[in-house]
Amino acid sequence: MKEQHIIEVNKDLCIGCGLCKNDCPVNNIIIKDKKSVIKNQDCIKCGHCAAICPKEAITLTGFDEPPIELSKQPVLDSDELLMAIKSRRTIRKFKNKKLPSEIIQKIIEAGRFTPSAKNAQNVSYIVLGEDKSKYEKIAVKFFRRIKSIVSLFMKSAKEVTIDDNFFFKQAPIAIMVVTKDKVSGSLAASNMALMAESCGLGVLYSGFFTSVVNHSPKLRRHLNLKRNDYVVTTLVLGYPDVKYRRTAQKETANVRYL
Repeated sequence: MKEQHIIEVNKDLCIGCGLCKNDCPVNNIIIKDKKSVIKNQDCIKCGHCAAICPKEAITLTGFDEPPIELSKQPVLDSDELLMAIKSRRTIRKFKNKKLPSEIIQKIIEAGRFTPSAKNAQNVSYIVLGEDKSKYEKIAVKFFRRIKSIVSLFMKSAKEVTIDDNFFFKQAPIAIMVVTKDKVSGSLAASNMALMAESCGLGVLYSGFFTSVVNHSPKLRRHLNLKRNDYVVTTLVLGYPDVKYRRTAQKETANVRYL
């Protein structure tokens, strides 16, 4: 995490119920004299203790916003969610229509609130908007040079035409998900894609652009990426200009019950 956060217990509010102690994933809380006591501040700062406390006796400092009170637990309709997942398609044709800033922020929020390993919160985002064509131009030039090499490992690449809009398909924005932790970044990207589609957007995971960014020194310089910054994926987003009328068929799941 970027900021310093301190766990504080308000002794006047704490009733010593032990919920925080029992829920702490790193066993960092004890009950002493019928009050919760934080053993040390060297924990993952997951916030479970603050979230579970019935009296709001535990707080974490250093955040820009307070936790959100849950009057009732949000419940997703499982059948609708499964159908939304089944009907998802990669979109490569987008309408010439800008995205409202509120929708972009919602998509980022979906990534920000995705759990990360050890609560590292080490995923960052680069939104490519109106100036994205200059980055796409660099990527196109790089990819044209290495296409013959890529074709050796990916036969379908031989038939691909690399035009000036090869990576972003004239979509209004693309969001790069950046982190050293591939799992946390992938989970964030998946939630972001679901949020985007719930807002009526189409999504393209641009694996080719992601690969170019991670291998092109020139493009990395233009994007101000540091040496250890790894781009997990790039989400190309916009209103779809194509309609699919049925789901795609998939192989039967390979499952072992032990």
